[in-house]
Amino acid sequence: MEKHVADPTPDGSRSLSSRALFALVYTTSVSSVYFALGVVAHRALGLTPVVFLVAGLFFALSSMTYVEGAALHRERGGSSVFARYAFNELVSFIAGWSILLDYSILIAVTAFTTTNYMAEFWDPLGHGALEVVVAIAIIAAVAVWNVSGVTIRQLQRQVLVAVADLGVQLLVIVLGLILVVDPSAALDTIDFGSSPAWDDVIFALTIATIAFTGLEAAASLAGEASGVRRKGLKQLVGPGSASIVLVYVGIAVVAVSALPVADGADAFTTRDIEAPLLGIADGFDPTWLSNVLQPLVALAAVTALIAACNGAMLGTSRLSYALATNRQIPSRLGRLHSRFGTPYVLIALAALIAAALVIPADLDFLVGIYAVGALIAFTIAHLAIVKLRFKEPDRRRPYSVPFNIRWKGTPVPLPALLGAFLSAAGWLSVLVLHTGARYVGLAWLLGGIVLYVVYRRADGNSLFKRVTIPEKALMHEKRDREEFGSILVPIFGKPLDDDIVQTAGRLAGTVSDDLDEEGAVIEAIWVFEVPMALPIDARLPPAQIRRAQEALRRAKAVGEEYEGVHVQTAMIRARRAGQGIVNEARRRGVEAIVLAAEEPSRVRGGALLGGSGGPLDNFVGEATKYVLRKAECRVILTAPAADAPPAPAEPAADRPSDPQR
Repeated sequence: MEKHVADPTPDGSRSLSSRALFALVYTTSVSSVYFALGVVAHRALGLTPVVFLVAGLFFALSSMTYVEGAALHRERGGSSVFARYAFNELVSFIAGWSILLDYSILIAVTAFTTTNYMAEFWDPLGHGALEVVVAIAIIAAVAVWNVSGVTIRQLQRQVLVAVADLGVQLLVIVLGLILVVDPSAALDTIDFGSSPAWDDVIFALTIATIAFTGLEAAASLAGEASGVRRKGLKQLVGPGSASIVLVYVGIAVVAVSALPVADGADAFTTRDIEAPLLGIADGFDPTWLSNVLQPLVALAAVTALIAACNGAMLGTSRLSYALATNRQIPSRLGRLHSRFGTPYVLIALAALIAAALVIPADLDFLVGIYAVGALIAFTIAHLAIVKLRFKEPDRRRPYSVPFNIRWKGTPVPLPALLGAFLSAAGWLSVLVLHTGARYVGLAWLLGGIVLYVVYRRADGNSLFKRVTIPEKALMHEKRDREEFGSILVPIFGKPLDDDIVQTAGRLAGTVSDDLDEEGAVIEAIWVFEVPMALPIDARLPPAQIRRAQEALRRAKAVGEEYEGVHVQTAMIRARRAGQGIVNEARRRGVEAIVLAAEEPSRVRGGALLGGSGGPLDNFVGEATKYVLRKAECRVILTAPAADAPPAPAEPAADRPSDPQR
C-alpha cells in the first residue's frame, strides 16, 4: 500500500530519502527567490546581494538547528516539537501557531506569484480579477490534493522538480554574470544610509527569511525519513545549504545590474517586484536570448511555486494534526477524513485564509506579516536546541550542531545561540518598521494564545503539561470492534459511576508516545443543572461543589487503573442535563458517550446505540432520552440489572438551590 505522508498512521512501507528531503527544502526555500527577490531589491537596492548573503548565512545556522532537532525527536511539528521537549506546551503552541500563519501566507504568496509568471504565456493572468481567481483556483487544487493525501512516491518525484529548477536558476546566474553584471556600476548605486536607507535594509533582511519555511516543512517529515543516516544529515546541512546560498547570492548579484536599482525604488515596475526573474531575463542581450529565456524561466517558476505551495499545505496538514492530538487546538479543528486520514478541516481553513490573503494582491504586506511568525518560530527553535543540550544530554543525536563551547560540562552550540539572537533582533525590527506586521502579526499571536488558554482551561488541562489524544479520537469512521480513544462519561455521584467508568476504561484504546503519556482519554464531567430562575453563572453551594469534586476524583482513580487511559475531569453548567452532555460531547469531539440510565432497566451489561433510543425510551429518564436522540456519536448505556435496588428517579444532574421552588 502506498504511504500517505499526511496520514497519521503510516504503514511504514516506504521511507523518505535525504534527496527527497532536500528537494522539499529546496523547492519551498529557493522558490521564494521568484517573489522575495523583487521585494528585497525594491528595498535594499544595490545592497541586495549583501542582504541575501547574510540571509543565506542565517539559513545555514537555522538548517543546523532544524536538522539536530528533527533527528533528535522524529515527530511532525518542527519547532513546535523542539519547544515541547525543551520547554512546555504553551511555548510549543506559540511556535506552532506562528508557523501556521506563515504556512497560510506562503500558500497565498506562491499561488499569487504563480499567476504573475503565467502571464508570460497569457498577459491577462497577471492582473485584475482573473489573477485573483486563478490564484484561488491553485490554492483550491492544492488543498484537494492534500486532503486526498500526498504520497511519499510523489515527494520522491519532487527531486526532479528541484533539479530542473536548479538548472534554470544556474543558467540565469551564469548568463547574467557573462552578459549583464557590471560590478562598478552596481557599486556606484550604493550610498550608505541614503540609498538604500538603513531601515529599508533591515526590513529587507527580515523579508529574506521567508525562504526558511522549507526547514519547517522538512522537519515535520522527520518521522518519514528513518532511512536517512548521519552522512545524509550532514549532506543536508553542508552541500544542501551551500547550494541554496549560492543560488540566493548569485541571482541577487545579477539582479542589481538587470533590475532598475540605479534609478531608485520608484523605477521598479509591478513586474519587477512580483516577477523579478522575468525582469532579469528581459534585460539580457541579444534579444533572441531574452525571448527564449523568459518562457523557460516562467515555466520553471510556475512548476517550483506550485510545488512550494503544496509543500506549505503539507506542512499545514502535519502541523495541525500535531496540534490537535496534543490538545493545543480543539479536536474538531483537527478532525481527520474518514477515508484519507488527513486533517481536512484545517486544510480547508488554511485554504480559505490563503484565498482571503490573495484578494488584496499586496505582496509587500504579506511578506511583512510572514516575517513576524517566522522569526518567533526560529528564535524558539534555536533556544530549544540549546536547552535540550542540558535537558537531554545523554539522548542519541544522529547529528549535532558543530562549534560548541562547554558550559558546566555541557557543549553549547554557538550557531544556535547566534541564530537565536539574530532571530529575536529581526522580530523586534519587523514590529518597529512594518505597521501591518505589527498589528496583524501580533493580533494573530495574541488571538492564538487566548484560544489556547480558554480551550485548555475549559477542558481542565494544564497550560504547560502535555496531554495527548489518540488518532482515533480525530477520525469519523465505522469500527469493527468497540474500542474508542476518546469517551465522555457524565458522573452523577451514584454507585453506578464506578461501573460506567470501568466500561469506558475497557472500551478505551491504549496509546503511547515518546514521553510515555497516556493517549486514550476519558472525559469525566459533572453537570450542574441550573434552573431558569437563576443566571447560568449563579454561585453554586459549596457542599454541591465538594460532592462533585469527590465524585470526579473517584472517577479519575477508577479510570486510570486501565493501562494507557488518561482521565480528564471538568464541572459544567447547563439548563438541562441532557443538553449539557450532548453539547460537551460535540465541543470535545469525543467518539462515544458512556452514561447510566436514571432508573433500573432491562439492560444488562450495557447496550450500544447509534443516536436513537428506540424502544429503550420506555426504560430511561429524560436526560438519557435526550442524549440518545441528539448525540452525534455512539452512546453506550450502562444500567444495573432489573432486580437491583432502585435508584432515585432524578440523579442526572446536581441543581443549585432555587429560591422560587
